[in-house]
Amino acid sequence: MKTLYILRHAKSSWEFDELSDHDRPLNKRGRHDAPLMGQELAARGVEPQLIISSPAVRALSTATLIARELNYDPDDIVVDTRIYGADRDDLLQVVLSVPAEVSSLMLVGHNEALSEFANMLSQEPIGSLPTAGVAVLEFDCESWYDISKDNAKLLFHDFPKNHK
Repeated sequence: MKTLYILRHAKSSWEFDELSDHDRPLNKRGRHDAPLMGQELAARGVEPQLIISSPAVRALSTATLIARELNYDPDDIVVDTRIYGADRDDLLQVVLSVPAEVSSLMLVGHNEALSEFANMLSQEPIGSLPTAGVAVLEFDCESWYDISKDNAKLLFHDFPKNHK
């Protein structure tokens, strides 16, 4: 079995015009929502073996805040440049590169690609992931190369407004 946590970064700030898109930080809501979602995931017993994040500040900050709530060492987060600016097929390639011995993976990145990726793999429609939203898919297979819509089961999807 493989479990994939597809997590959109938390709400980012547009306050700093001089910053590039890549360098935008989380805003106040994002800094609140990421730990909240981490707590909700921890309450569900989520323990990813590997967290892979986009290098964008808002995504890596989200990954770090979530990791802390899950007792996952933030220094162990893998930054993959392919996630920033990715489409759904690029995200699939990131997942396919994960070693088979990793059974649970959290992927932290950006919309629209993340939502398209989740919907491509899920038998049930997920729609668009809101900021700090997560979709969790379980695959009945032993290798990431074998994940598909045919062996996928949507375990749950969740987002901050469910807990406010």
